[in-house]
Amino acid sequence: MYQNQYSKRNILILAGIVLLAFVLRVYRLGTYGIYFDEKSTLLISQGVCLEGANQRDVFAQKYFTPTDFWKPKTFADFIEANIRGDIGNSPSYYGVLWLWMEVFGLSDFSMRFPSVIFSTLTIILLFIFVTRHFGHWSRDSTLHPTGGDSAASLALITCFIAAIEPFFVSYSHMARNYSMTFFLTLLATHLFLLLVEKEKARQRPIGLYVAYCLTVATTILSHYLTVTVFLCHALYALLYVRQTRAWVGLAAAAVVALGGVSLWFLFGGGKYTFFTLNYQAQFYRNLALTNPYNNGFGIILPATVANVAKRAVPVFSDLVFFTNGLAAKAVGYRNIFLAGLLGLAATGVLHRYRNQRSPAVWVKAALPLLLVAGLPFYTTSRWHFLVLSAAIPMYYLLAATLLEDVDRRSRPLVVFLLILSVVPTLFLLLMAFRSGHTYGITQRYSGFSFPYVTLLVAMAFRKLTTLRPWFSLPLAAAMLIQVAFIGLLLHRIYNDSDPKYTYFGKPRIANPFLRSARAIQELYAPGDTVLYPSLRRREYTEIDKNNLPVSIIDAQLVNVYLPKDADYIQRIDGTEPDKIVLVKGRTGEKITIFDFKGMTYRY
Repeated sequence: MYQNQYSKRNILILAGIVLLAFVLRVYRLGTYGIYFDEKSTLLISQGVCLEGANQRDVFAQKYFTPTDFWKPKTFADFIEANIRGDIGNSPSYYGVLWLWMEVFGLSDFSMRFPSVIFSTLTIILLFIFVTRHFGHWSRDSTLHPTGGDSAASLALITCFIAAIEPFFVSYSHMARNYSMTFFLTLLATHLFLLLVEKEKARQRPIGLYVAYCLTVATTILSHYLTVTVFLCHALYALLYVRQTRAWVGLAAAAVVALGGVSLWFLFGGGKYTFFTLNYQAQFYRNLALTNPYNNGFGIILPATVANVAKRAVPVFSDLVFFTNGLAAKAVGYRNIFLAGLLGLAATGVLHRYRNQRSPAVWVKAALPLLLVAGLPFYTTSRWHFLVLSAAIPMYYLLAATLLEDVDRRSRPLVVFLLILSVVPTLFLLLMAFRSGHTYGITQRYSGFSFPYVTLLVAMAFRKLTTLRPWFSLPLAAAMLIQVAFIGLLLHRIYNDSDPKYTYFGKPRIANPFLRSARAIQELYAPGDTVLYPSLRRREYTEIDKNNLPVSIIDAQLVNVYLPKDADYIQRIDGTEPDKIVLVKGRTGEKITIFDFKGMTYRY
């Protein structure tokens, strides 16, 4: 089996997919400046508190230098920066990033490159995961006579879909924890299944338990919401693990991992997490009730059933390749009704006649005619609605695969995939009802499901290849149109113009803080003074307070790119909201280094 899986041909195809994934992720990586969350990432990784709570002695004085800014930081500084900048979340990611930037520097490209690495490694891990655990998922031996070939082809389809997945590509362009968490949660699931398998074989996988324990702890400390994946592990164990020794081992691993994580909550940055989360829940709930649309945080609605469902639909639909992006484009009740009706009719024909070798001529023409029949009647986004019609029979093929092709031995694994695919998002919906607002229902908080959904989608595509050409070719053509839409979505991501994936309707320019730092180094002469603007700063909780009269974020973000031993004289200009200015000491000439006026990505 393994010889077939890791044949030279399969490895070459995998290498091509991995190369494609890497190119898609590294392309234009450093083109656009860092957005607000990445600013937090940059400062936290250097042990610097956003807005300078651990730099009061630096910014409380009238003048400061980069040497003052870069005074040595302690581990306590790192913890405080993590508390104030990210509610104590993701310390393992910030540790990895600090080590990386110590070696490769502080450029935008360098800061984001670990996300590229983890996202690319996820593709390789997906191949290992599928070939190792789904080698005999299909009972249809006539279609898949060798388990190795079946698993390898399924794995390669899965890897290709993941390689071009816009969600993975977009978050590999961000200096945030997400790509790392996607990799770690998949690794933890892989180790979990290996443990269960070894225990069923009555082996003693001590090393695997240690690896699983460490991975669980590191994963939770990369993002707290990864705990939803481990809830899935527990649910699978409850349903399908019958070995007492396995239960003892898994319980011990969980206790040790959670015990290690609890130290962070008791003594580290996590000790303020629940306080901050509770405050945020109240804050966003108040906005949802009083100012849901023009609050500066986006649309935040009260957590009614209708509002939660409205926010959940694009999260669920964008998980699946067939419907990725359609929730934003397929608008209008009449259009949706017509596309759905035609899709259901096509599914009915497929269900009734898909096993017939020589059906009537009208049957062979029915599916393509049903898919295109709505084109003259859709009032907008015609081709998106065609894809929506085709998505319904594709979902049917996925259901048929799970009901017909999965053998009894593999059924628990498929149930596990379904659990992993829906539980993280269901958790977000539950938390929305609990907190009273919809702000947290967003794709990145349940993105841990993507690898498993991608595998399910690959199963549906494998099923598509078994259909007669009069059924498979029209659906394949519709899916090629969807591939084209995915390509257009990637184009918008690369141009920083897709709000869902880049958070901006207007593209950013290159990093203005790095640009300003370079200009200061070029123009500064002894006796000159650099003046930084001061934004109006809002303090929401005790954690936000720093006892400084003005905002210093622009000064911080420029100084982080200046040489650590530089003696440039700098100060905050409390009367200037927008411009970084260099004042020449001999002449008093004022040179504008950068003007932020009207640039939303500054915040």
